[in-house]
Amino acid sequence: MTHGPAAGSSLSSARRSRDLADTVGGPVVDVLVVGLGATGAGVALDAAARGLTVAAIDAHDLAFGTSRWSSKLIHGGLRYLASGQLDVAHESAVERGVLMERTAPHLVRAQPFVLPLTPLVSRGQAALAWAGFRAGDTLRLAARTSRATLPAPRRLSALETRHLAPALRADTVRGGLLSWDGRLTDDARLVTALARTAAAHGARILTRVRALELTGSGARVRDELTGEEGEIRARAVVNAAGVWSGGLVDGIRIRPSRGTHLVLRADRLGPLPAGLHIPVPGETNRFVLVLPQGDGRVYVGLTDEPVDGDIPDVPEVPETDIGFLLDVLGSVLDAPVHRDDVVGAFAGLRPLLDTTPDAHSGTAARTSDISRRHAVLTSPQGVVTVVGGKLTTYRRMAQDAVDAAVRSRGLTAGPSPTASLPLVGAASPRTLDALPVPRRLVRRYGTEAPAVQALAERDPRLGEPVLPWHAVTAAELLWAVRHEGALDEADLLDRRTRIGLVPADRAAALDAVRELLGEAVTRSA
Repeated sequence: MTHGPAAGSSLSSARRSRDLADTVGGPVVDVLVVGLGATGAGVALDAAARGLTVAAIDAHDLAFGTSRWSSKLIHGGLRYLASGQLDVAHESAVERGVLMERTAPHLVRAQPFVLPLTPLVSRGQAALAWAGFRAGDTLRLAARTSRATLPAPRRLSALETRHLAPALRADTVRGGLLSWDGRLTDDARLVTALARTAAAHGARILTRVRALELTGSGARVRDELTGEEGEIRARAVVNAAGVWSGGLVDGIRIRPSRGTHLVLRADRLGPLPAGLHIPVPGETNRFVLVLPQGDGRVYVGLTDEPVDGDIPDVPEVPETDIGFLLDVLGSVLDAPVHRDDVVGAFAGLRPLLDTTPDAHSGTAARTSDISRRHAVLTSPQGVVTVVGGKLTTYRRMAQDAVDAAVRSRGLTAGPSPTASLPLVGAASPRTLDALPVPRRLVRRYGTEAPAVQALAERDPRLGEPVLPWHAVTAAELLWAVRHEGALDEADLLDRRTRIGLVPADRAAALDAVRELLGEAVTRSA
């Protein structure tokens, strides 16, 4: 059992200051990574685990961009089978198995989904969906993911369907289809675990450091906390800035796609033992997902809409997206969900690579049709850019990017070890189940959960929830400041926890979070 943070993995304000002083204007590092979402943090870990010296920077915080706005699902590639992308589907299934069984079983577990068979789903469509679920199970087998990890799909009676999804309009349900996929406790927590694991292997993780200019031999950067500028020299540079990649390297054309989710209070839909796949009317292979979170909230998503113009730091959610999701949700519910029931909403921008020959030719595909394959591109200046892909395959994207950097810059490094490298907190399900702490903590912190719990036991104030109706405790916030690189209240509310997804909850918690943050800074001074 772990009684403290994994050796060398703690990220704190003091460590950031030391690492920043050693990096800017310091000796040449082997690899500089720009961007600390899932892919960038994965690149930092992959390179550091191969024995390379690494500095990884982000203009904001860990998981500030797209990586915190996902559906929190680790997909097995079923949707890519339907579009004929067999290689992408197999890669997704393999990477799902890696996360669930080897690298992050504490953060990823099996999630059941029910596809209700209603008058909106013809018998032909139901047969097609069932064939798809069976094909998805074949993908699981081909990826060598065990049946104990992901159960088999099966048909449900009308009674079973209503039991798993009581909110459905009962008189229209003739049955259902049950399937399984991987689900993250939280996508931002995955990024935090990646960054900390990279730090444990020697990587310097530097948030609030903006890349002003990239070359093949480093970057001009600015410390966003002080405004000071300087140079980081590197033998190889990897641009993993996602939808912002094109602003750092010429010739990279990104076609962002907006994926919007709604946030509802869980009591609005009642008990949800399983998630829901709700068919989108008029579409043959598109669904809206209802995703119970276990924290008193439910997410409903998502959209797939092209985004033009400047790319914002935090995308806004248009009312048209909210209306679309509410309409699809209302098509199967006994009691419709109204606009006033939406307590929060968030949108992420998928960094899809634009490969259309002429954006003005009228032949560009919908963003939902653009391939989710990732691409690794090397600029004439030698900067390696990794774009496209999706959260599930971040590890393979990172591996390919480091392979390209090693190859193009002549670095000495072996093959990637990350397919079998456990992230901070990871352990076998048996070990995790034996930990004498609340299951909620185990699913967020893995083997470090007893250390988080110990903070609360030493100081009863830290064991109290930050909000009476939300489970996050002050001990978790203190842990985030001491070990997870949280520097301010936004880091705590919006990424280390997800309290901030509901604006009213964020406002209610803000004073308590600021007080705790101030105490933590005072104690460490």
